[in-house]
Amino acid sequence: MWDWSVVWDYRELFVRGFFNTILLTSTGVAFGLLIGLFVGLGKMSRNWFVRILSSIYIDVFRGTPLFVQILLIHFAVIPSVFEALNMDIPPAIFSGFVALSLNSGAYIAEIFRAGIQSIDQGQMEAARSLGMNHKQAMYHVIIPQAFKRILPPLGNEFIALLKDSSLLAVIAVNELAYAGFTTAKSTFVRFPPYLSIAVLYLFLTLIFSQVVFWLERRYKTD
Repeated sequence: MWDWSVVWDYRELFVRGFFNTILLTSTGVAFGLLIGLFVGLGKMSRNWFVRILSSIYIDVFRGTPLFVQILLIHFAVIPSVFEALNMDIPPAIFSGFVALSLNSGAYIAEIFRAGIQSIDQGQMEAARSLGMNHKQAMYHVIIPQAFKRILPPLGNEFIALLKDSSLLAVIAVNELAYAGFTTAKSTFVRFPPYLSIAVLYLFLTLIFSQVVFWLERRYKTD
């Protein structure tokens, strides 16, 4: 039951899972930021069609479980798209990346929207009075100020996605949870593998929490 040697025997699986977890979380949040920025701006657009599409996207991905999204994307959407394009279906890690990015993008879109709307309207008026058009004012004045305000919720989203990435084990993505599950299933030793991944998740969470805390202090707004 407490044979810790199994963790060492399967160390390559744990190491690969550790770095895949970091990779999936980082890329998921990075692309989620891009998606979230455009969707958040789209939800505030004066164009009703863009506004409705943005709202539907946010409602769908915020209103359904990530677990279901992973299954749908991996077993239905990705195979259908690649078969229609007559291309080889990519590995499961690609499905995991797509699922995390789309899910994260929906939450980050609302974070961006709230952050942008929290900026005083006078900032936009001042920028326009200096000769900037609406896009220039958003890029140079509004978004930089909003970004400082949304750092705490963005950090929380990053940490939440880090832990949610464990759901990718269901489609056999080699991340930390999959490493622990595979080791336990192969050796019939339960506690060491699962405790090991719990400690590793805690380690990553604490590290990223400190990074977020440093960024908050670095870009603190009055």
